[in-house]
Amino acid sequence: MENRTFNHDILNLIQTRWSPRAFDPERPVAREVLLSLLEAARFAPSCSNEQPWRFLLADRKPNYEKLFGVLTERNQAWTKNAPVLMLILAEKQFVKRGEENHWHQFDTGTAWGYISLEAERRGLVTHCMAGFDAESARAVFDIPGNLSIIAAVAIGYYGDPAELPEALQAREHPNVRKPITELLYPLD
Repeated sequence: MENRTFNHDILNLIQTRWSPRAFDPERPVAREVLLSLLEAARFAPSCSNEQPWRFLLADRKPNYEKLFGVLTERNQAWTKNAPVLMLILAEKQFVKRGEENHWHQFDTGTAWGYISLEAERRGLVTHCMAGFDAESARAVFDIPGNLSIIAAVAIGYYGDPAELPEALQAREHPNVRKPITELLYPLD
């Protein structure tokens, strides 16, 4: 892939997955395929097997329009062609013990990773984003305070990069990754 070098043997799905912004507006994603993505998330590991993740799936009107409406204008410019939008939520407390779950976001991020890899396996593209108004989303969808609103995701099939705003067309490629040496915390 452009701009990427793999120094160690890893899964091909990890090598090919990236976060494009070009979506094909003419290709809907079947509900059964979306349920398969959630099935992948269902089997992600979590602290005490709490599975704190929750997903607000907006693949139909009017929920799609509501979720689109809480995205930033900058993200609306490219998500308008994505056939599916999703909010990723997480339970803040352990349901079984009633205590604060300090790992709810970590575990939910793992579930999101499983979704992105299953999407890649099925020929879909995903783009996770922070550019949305969480409080508006909470009000619009009546999301209770016991749930963290973590991220929004666009899901669909890859589209024509020429349909993107000009400033984003040049960015429509996989990004370079930091070397492992920058990721290791120095112990000496």
